Order: sequence, then structure tokens, then C-alpha cells
Amino acid sequence: MSNSFTQNPFENEDLFPAIRRPAWLNHAAIGPWPKPVIEAMRGYVQHNALNGPVEYQRWLDIEQQLRTQLSQLLNAESPDDIALVKNTSDGLNLIANGLTWQPGDVVVCCAKDFPSNVLPWTSLSRLGVEVRQVDLHDPQGLPLPDPEQALIDVIDERVRLVAVSAVRYDSGMRLDIDRIGHACRHHGSVFVVDAIQQLGALPIDVKQSPIDFLVAGSHKWLMAPEGLAVFWSSAGARAGLRPAQVGWRMWHDPFNFERTSWQAPDTARRFEPGTLNMAGIHGLQAAVQLLLEISVERSSRQLLDNCAYLQQALRRMDGIQLVTPAERQRHAGIASFRHSKIPSSRLFSVFTEAGMQCAQRGQWLRLSPNFYTPKKQLDQAIEVVASAIHQ
Repeated sequence: MSNSFTQNPFENEDLFPAIRRPAWLNHAAIGPWPKPVIEAMRGYVQHNALNGPVEYQRWLDIEQQLRTQLSQLLNAESPDDIALVKNTSDGLNLIANGLTWQPGDVVVCCAKDFPSNVLPWTSLSRLGVEVRQVDLHDPQGLPLPDPEQALIDVIDERVRLVAVSAVRYDSGMRLDIDRIGHACRHHGSVFVVDAIQQLGALPIDVKQSPIDFLVAGSHKWLMAPEGLAVFWSSAGARAGLRPAQVGWRMWHDPFNFERTSWQAPDTARRFEPGTLNMAGIHGLQAAVQLLLEISVERSSRQLLDNCAYLQQALRRMDGIQLVTPAERQRHAGIASFRHSKIPSSRLFSVFTEAGMQCAQRGQWLRLSPNFYTPKKQLDQAIEVVASAIHQ
């Protein structure tokens, strides 16, 4: 990759061609692909179309590079802690269906969280599991002043598992996952983190954080295709999770079809029963390599600056109420707000008419730039809101 790309990745339309169009402020939904991902995917498709899988071993090497790079991104102990699954829902269901539950066990999750991180847990009620859903927002939809304590207050010795989103998809509130994780350790509860709104946007260190399982799809802040997700597990937590499915590809030598032992391996590959999304693997490998070369510490500073810039401008406007916390440690790449008189559906329409992409989440309008979003596009978004207010 060109050094000029990684030396100056911000507002670089050659590296991020999506910024040639009107502002894409919807990275919290799906992120456009950067140039290395486009090239990796195009190369894979073209070569396969002309030659078939004659370079399958090279594809497997790229797969292993991806595991290694993901372990670096997460500061994991080993690539053996990384599994590649279909999506975030798939990974969370692996946990829900792989643990052994007893009637009276308790799961704690967050009320009104994204359904992927609620439905796997509420489905356990059929087994006699009690599900405690904790609302981290007040009746007006604003984040509680101490959301971590609201969760910690309901964790007791009966709680087998606590599941949270590192960053809320709606309000954009970022949780102190270390604080929650330490409370889980104290009570012997498994701690599960849905990191789809943080991984790639801000650093995550699984070696330092008391997390047992982390799942994150690749199509948001990782800037890669849909249909692939990172599934990280600590060795201790992994040992207590029964593979919900078994298949030929779980071993490090999957082409040994005459093996005599079919016992599931100790590594995270035990959660990969069959053929993987090799096209997606090529794209995600290129995306993670780019993030590592730029450094997430560097890109995250710019992302937080971009969100702070939006928040400060919005806060100065009459009638605007921000739901995303202003404190730098309390948000990631999302700035959500509403107007006291203008419905969010109308504001969403105004953005759409201007050719800009954002999202409406409940009563809030959600803007989610990335680190490479040009400042002029942030200014254009601010102008769109200001114009709607003064119409």
C-alpha cells in the first residue's frame, strides 16, 4: 500500500472514494469500502472467474493473515482465539446455544438494545432462564448518568451471563466495559460484548479488559463486506462453550478427511463448522491491514474529533437536544439528536433530499461520520439541519 495513503489517510478521496459523493453519515449502519478492500475483492473475483480455485492455498494464507491481524487489532493472546462467523447475530447465538443452562439461571442484557443482542437471550426463557433487561436510558430516552451502575445493581450470584453493546446503536452512548466486566468477574458471570459499533472505530484491548466473548460484524467500522464477523473468546470461556454445530473445517488440517479423532479442537476454530466466506475474508483482511497501518489510535482521535465537531455545532442550534453524551469517553462515532418541533422523520427526509446518508433511530436522527469524513461534509450536514430549522 502506498505510504502516502497511510501517512495522510484523512479526507483522502483516492483511499476512500465514497467521499466523492455527498456526505455518507451512516457508518453505524454500513460503511463504504476503502480502495484496498475494493481491490482485494475485485482481484479475488476476477482471478476465481478466470482460473477457479487453483490458488486455494493462497486464499487460506490470507485467511490466516486475517486471524493474525484481528488478534493484533484486539491485542488478543493468539490468533487461535479468533473465529470467523457469519455475522454478529450468529456469534451471539453460538454463545446462547452453547452454554448449559439450568432453570433459575439469570441473564442480564440491555432493554431496547439492538435486537441481535436481545433476542438470543430472551429466547432462553423457554429453558427456564430468567432474563433481566436493564434500561440504560430514562423515560425521555436520554442516557442514565451512571448506566454501568444500573447494570451492576442487578448482577448477583444467580447471574450466569451479562451481555452489553460496547456502544449503543441508537443513542451512541459508550459504556465502560472494564467496569462492568470487573463486576462480572466478582460474581462469576460470563461477560459478552457486542462490539460492532466500536471495533474499528476505537481501540479495544481484550488482554486488559475482563471480557469473555466479543463479537463484531465486519460491515460497519471495520469497513468490510457484510456476511462476516469476528468472534473472539478467552481460552477459559471457550472451554465452557459447547459447539452448537460440528463440521469438517473445525481443525487446523481440515483436508485430513481420514482423521480418527473428531473431538472438537481447543482453539476458536471449534466454532467454524463449514466453508467460510472467502470473498469476505479477502475484503476484511485488506480493511484490517489498512486500519493497522493507519493505527486505530490515530484514526479514533480523528473520529472523536469529528463527532465532537458535529455535537458542538448542533448544541448551539435552537431546539436541538442531543442524546449522545458529550464526554469524549462516552461516545464513539455516533451523534444522535432531535428537534423540539421538527419530527426526526422530516429531518431525515431533508438529508435524503440533499443526497446525504444518515439514519433515523426511534425519535432520534443519527449521524455517524468516520475518521476520514471531510470537514466540509460535516459543515454541509450542519447547514442542512440549520436550514431545516429556519424554514
